[in-house]
Formats: sequence, C-alpha cells, structure tokens
Amino acid sequence: MTHVFPTYDRFGFEPVSGQGVTITDETGKQYLDFTSGIGVCNLGYQHPAVTQAVSDQLAKMWHISNLYNNHLQESVAHLLVGDSDRLAFFANSGTEANEAALKLARKATGRSQIVSFNHSFHGRTYGSMSMTGNPHIKEGFGPLVPDMVFETLNDPAAFKAVGPQTAAVIVEVIQGEGGVILADRQWLLDLQDKAHQVGALLIIDEVQTGIGRTGTRFAFEGVGLDPDIYTSAKGLANGLPVGAMIGKSALKSAFGPGSHGSTFAGNPLTMAAAQAVLTTLTPAFLAEVTQKADQIWPVLASFEDLPAVTAVTGRGLMIGIHLAANIPVSEVISTLHEKGLLTLSAVGNTLRLLPPLVMSSADLQRGLSLIESVLKAV
Repeated sequence: MTHVFPTYDRFGFEPVSGQGVTITDETGKQYLDFTSGIGVCNLGYQHPAVTQAVSDQLAKMWHISNLYNNHLQESVAHLLVGDSDRLAFFANSGTEANEAALKLARKATGRSQIVSFNHSFHGRTYGSMSMTGNPHIKEGFGPLVPDMVFETLNDPAAFKAVGPQTAAVIVEVIQGEGGVILADRQWLLDLQDKAHQVGALLIIDEVQTGIGRTGTRFAFEGVGLDPDIYTSAKGLANGLPVGAMIGKSALKSAFGPGSHGSTFAGNPLTMAAAQAVLTTLTPAFLAEVTQKADQIWPVLASFEDLPAVTAVTGRGLMIGIHLAANIPVSEVISTLHEKGLLTLSAVGNTLRLLPPLVMSSADLQRGLSLIESVLKAV
C-alpha cells in the first residue's frame, strides 16, 4: 500500500546511494548512470566540491528569508551573468523559473501574448504548463493561462505569429522532453530578430540544456543568441532544488520590491551548492565535455545504420536515439536496466541519454556499447 499519489510510473527498484557516475540500488546492484537524475547531477554523485560546500554550509545556516542580505546569492548571480548587463531571480525549480520569466515578460512589455512551440516543455505549474506545447500534459487541467500561441519549431512561417501583441517568444535551443530536437541556428537568430523588431522579448529555456550539457555553459551561447531572459535549474545545484531566471537589467523596473518572491528560493544551502557547481564549470572543464562528446558522436552516428534506429539527434552530452515504431523504448530501457545501465525516454519513441558531464570517455564508450548490443538484439 502506498500513501503517495501515483503521478509517476516508477521502475521496480530504488537507488539508495551514488558515487561518481555509478548508482547502487537496494539489492546492491550497480548501474552506470546515463540519466544524471534527468539532467540534474551533471557532476555525478558525491562530487567533492559540491559535497564540501554543502557540508560546510550545513554547519552554518540552512535557511534565512529573503528579507536579509545573502552574499551567496550575489556570488551565484555574478557567476551566472558574469560582467553582462543581467540580473538573476532565484526560484526552487525550472517551472518556477519559467513562471518568473512569464510574469516578467508580461509586466515589462505590457502585453500578454506568448509564442511557444509544439512539443516544447516548460514545466507543470499553470503558467509554465500553459506555455508547454504538449497537449497530453495539459489534459484535464483547463482552463489554462490565456494568450498562448503554438507554432512549429524550425518553420519560418512561425515568425508570422510574432507581432505587436507579443510579450515574448519562449524557445528551447534543444527540445529535451520533446524528443531531443535541435532548433536550427539560423532560424533561432531570425526568430530573435523578429521578436526584437516588434518589441517582444526572447526567452530561452535552458533548464535542461544549460550548465554545460551541450559543451557551453548555456546552449544559447553556442549558437550566438543574446536572449532578453533565460532560465536555468536542473544541473545548477547538482541535485538540490534551485532555479534561476536571468534577465537584462533594462527589465529591472518591472521586478521591483513585492512584485515577485519565494520563501525557500535562494536559501544558503542551495546557493552554496550552486556556487560550487558554477565554480567547477571552467573553460577547461567545458573543453573536456566537448572533447568527450566529439569522441562519442561518431559512434552515435553509426547507430543510424541499425534497423532499430531511425535517427540520432542532440549536441554535446544531450543525446536522443530515435527508435523504429516497432521497438518500444520502454522495453529497451528495461533491458538496459538488467544490464546495469540507466537511460531515459522522450517524446517520439526516443531513447534519451544525459550522462554526467564528469563521466570518463571509457565509461561513455562502455555505456554506448551496451546500448548498441541491445539495439542489435531487438
């Protein structure tokens, strides 16, 4: 008997400990982790810098309200924005960061329309869910937040929806939950130009693509975008609940005292973890991520020769293996569990891989070899 709402279709085992890139379940079985807790534990488990930072902060203070100064928030904000003209608002999750982006965009522009894209995912609270282009997630929860328009990713015809009534366009550089679908670089740049031509804001959802996942700190940096707002969460504190909404300082007047807030957001414990993560995310670290990705992508490309695979998409260590319609992704994931490898799924019968960024090239190759053997056998 359970006393928890059945909102998750859980696998039949419980991870109880983790070390590096390996997870151990309640029976003692070990798994190589190609999920990072759905793109959260980018630095793996028990990373020394994060563990030490959290341990040190636990001995000082876990929580203090946002009525007081918090030097850790200032430090993390500076690490996020660098010397740019941007400011950060801290939240507890990706969906809350996107809620903050929605509120800021509407208030700053005085407009209400949001242009989003089919198959996008921005969260499950009402504003974020309303911006999400997946009807299944929204079934039974209407009426939703109004003035949401959905267009097709990479379609130039989508630009027609962006006009003087548009507060913001929200887009993912890579749609993660939507099937690891890449937005075309030139299309993104043209979308940005169109938004700015009509006085609309460009919001980039970096909840899954950020914190080094694609080889740059944020995926928009790799395609040359200059968003008005971007959001982060997941990997930002390597497992502690945190989100951030980052906006240009020109938007500052729309988010003055009392305009938005959160009880737990930006508390010292999560900020200590986030500071350790961002400090670790050096140019040298990111170069290593890119190098490892470059080593495995030829292997991934060869998967397209397998009858079970229709395409392989992604960038960096964000990977989607699209399976033939007669190959249920759930069965592939279960078989990989038996062989000691954790993987994910996404829309479109997609096997999704989000290995920790600290995973060695040897472990990446080992995991891909397991996947290849299973896909050859199905």
